[in-house]
Amino acid sequence: MATAFSWTCPYCNRNATITINNTSSETHRFNQFNKDGDLILTSMVVVCPHPECREYTIAAGLHKATYNGSSWRLTEPSIMDWRLKPKSSSKPFPAYIPKAILDDYYEACIIVNDSPKASATLSRRCLQGIIRGFWGVSKGSLKDEIDTLDGKIDKTSWEAIDAVRSIGNIGAHMERDINLIVDVEPEEASLLIGLIEFLLEDWYVARHDREEHKKKVIALATAKAAAKKAPLPTP
Repeated sequence: MATAFSWTCPYCNRNATITINNTSSETHRFNQFNKDGDLILTSMVVVCPHPECREYTIAAGLHKATYNGSSWRLTEPSIMDWRLKPKSSSKPFPAYIPKAILDDYYEACIIVNDSPKASATLSRRCLQGIIRGFWGVSKGSLKDEIDTLDGKIDKTSWEAIDAVRSIGNIGAHMERDINLIVDVEPEEASLLIGLIEFLLEDWYVARHDREEHKKKVIALATAKAAAKKAPLPTP
C-alpha cells in the first residue's frame, strides 16, 4: 500500500491525505485446495483525519495470489470487493434536498453492485423527481420531461443528461414506466448514479449556496445602511 494517498471521506465529503497514522490493512492468504487456488483476502480501515468527523471506513477485497520466488503478491483486478462501512459509495448531501429524492439515491447506490437493474430503476425515479421538483416539469414520460429542458438549462447540465441517456439501454428505457425494472449493464447503472450526483450538486446545492451568499450580501448592506443613519454619539 502507498505510504500516503489522496482520499475523500464518504461521511463529511472532505478531501484528505491518508498516511500510516490514519489507516491499517491486513492480508490473509489461503489455499486449502479450493477451486480457485491461491487467494489473498485483504482488509483495510481508513479513519477520517478531520477532528470534527473521525468516522472510519472498512473495505475488503479478494484477489488471486502469485508467488514471485520470495513473497506472495496479489493480482489485479480483484475477484470480489466489499464495502463494509459505509455500505455504499453514496455521497453525503444536505437535508434541504427533498427526502424522497435522497432516499431513492441512497438506495440506488447500496444495491448498484448486487442488482444493477433495480438500482437503475430507482435512479430513473430519482432523476424524474429531481426534474419535476426543481423545474416544475410534469409530462407523460421521463424522456418528455428531459426534452422540455433543452434550451432551458445551462449547456453543461444538458450535455451531461444527453450523454448519459444516449448510452446503451438507458435512452430506450426513458420512455417506459419509471417503476418498470429493465435490463441495464452495471456500468449504465453507475452512470445514472453519477448523473444524479452531478445534478444534485449543480442544481440544488448551487442554488442553496447562491441564496446563502445573497442573504449575506443583503445583511451586510442593510447593516451598513443602518450604521449611516445612526445618530452621532453625544460628546
